[in-house]
Amino acid sequence: METNVQSTGFKAKVQRFGSYLSGMVMPNIGAFIAWGVITALFIDTGWLPNKNLSTLVSPMITYLLPLLIGYTGGHMVHGQRGAVVGAISTMGVLVGSSVPMFIGAMVMGPLGGWCIKKFDQAFQDKVPAGFEMLVNNFSAGLIGFVLSIIGYLGIGPVVQSLTNAMASGVEAIINAHLLPLANIFIDPAKILFLNNAINHGILTPLGTEQSLQTGKSILFLLETNPGPGLGVLLAFMIFGKGSAKSSAPGAIIIQFLGGIHEIYFPYVMMKPLLFLSVIAGGVSGTFTFQLLGAGLKAAASPGSIFAILAMAPKGGHLPVLAGITVATVVSFLVSMVILKADKSDDEDFEASQAAVKAAKAESKGQATSTTTPAATSAPASFATVDKIIFACDAGMGSSAMGASVLRNKVKKAGLDVPVSNSAINNLKDDPKALIVTQVELKERASQKAPSAIFVTVENFMNSPSYDEIVTRLQAEKK
Repeated sequence: METNVQSTGFKAKVQRFGSYLSGMVMPNIGAFIAWGVITALFIDTGWLPNKNLSTLVSPMITYLLPLLIGYTGGHMVHGQRGAVVGAISTMGVLVGSSVPMFIGAMVMGPLGGWCIKKFDQAFQDKVPAGFEMLVNNFSAGLIGFVLSIIGYLGIGPVVQSLTNAMASGVEAIINAHLLPLANIFIDPAKILFLNNAINHGILTPLGTEQSLQTGKSILFLLETNPGPGLGVLLAFMIFGKGSAKSSAPGAIIIQFLGGIHEIYFPYVMMKPLLFLSVIAGGVSGTFTFQLLGAGLKAAASPGSIFAILAMAPKGGHLPVLAGITVATVVSFLVSMVILKADKSDDEDFEASQAAVKAAKAESKGQATSTTTPAATSAPASFATVDKIIFACDAGMGSSAMGASVLRNKVKKAGLDVPVSNSAINNLKDDPKALIVTQVELKERASQKAPSAIFVTVENFMNSPSYDEIVTRLQAEKK
């Protein structure tokens, strides 16, 4: 029992750490895409070579992108003051290094925010009246000054050495043709909601540095490949049962065209043998990418086929499409065998998801219930609810999709309750907030907002809990 509880806590800590890493990158993905487009268009080998405009490439990757990461990391720790100190601190590692300092920014940004936060906590009640602005400005400036020097002299060289070692390791794996083995870990980790941490916390920084050197990177394709998930959904569409079969076509559109990969996670968790499908699809897809020399100019986010093709270098679309196709076919064939061998009775998709949830909870020593998510997760009255927040790891993909679905239902019901989406790390404790989140993320979300009302779902796109929420709001807010 104690081991299971510890395992659950460790998993939440891993998710939280990964969320902090990806949380520094995800809000700035637009800047990465802008850099990728400028690179793809204007460098000497680009679509529209332009000597003058290509001069934007180096300053953006050397200064702009790491500074944005450091600024965001500081803001996550201590708001605007943390952001400013985080950016100042990050500048030290940027100037003291000859490589793009993404990892350095991930260290210095939060460190700067933490230092100014501790200063404010220690001295906020000791500043004489009238000196608040003076103390605030000088404390931020001096702490940033000290950290930038530390970054320049100490942390920058260390991070550069680690970055060089990691880059050499990745290069060695690629040269040894072992990179496909990485998907044995990447694809299952995605389904445990570590997808953003893996892609934006690890692969994007390493891939961006590699792209700067070679013009493209295969690392941008390891996690974003939509093929493994597409294969699973196609198999459910043809060989599935019940509402899982009927919901698969819509999920395909959202996953493959929209790039919201979270939509296929419940299908895999519904039948754990399908982990073999996504692993086989990921390994075969990466092998094909490597064999054909595929790569992207910059990170594709979300993992839509349109975004992926937009980031492909000139003349590099066919290798990318080949890898996605192979991953889809392999994942589909393995899923087909698993689903056709499944002799279980036809059952409702949500019932299957509830069974998976109960089995997981039981294995972890947690209490389970057969009542609906709305009933178990939200015992408080809905009469006080004045906002609904969809919370996911990054607050951009699946939560935005779920918020859109419920927003339409709330609007049609004539309810005046705003529906928004948010990253879990940005949640505020508000007893009048109704927070909708995925089962796997409930523990982290409740730590951020323990007073809020919670409803947990397995599938943001297709959940009966939405109708229950609307019904309860109509009944209890009269």
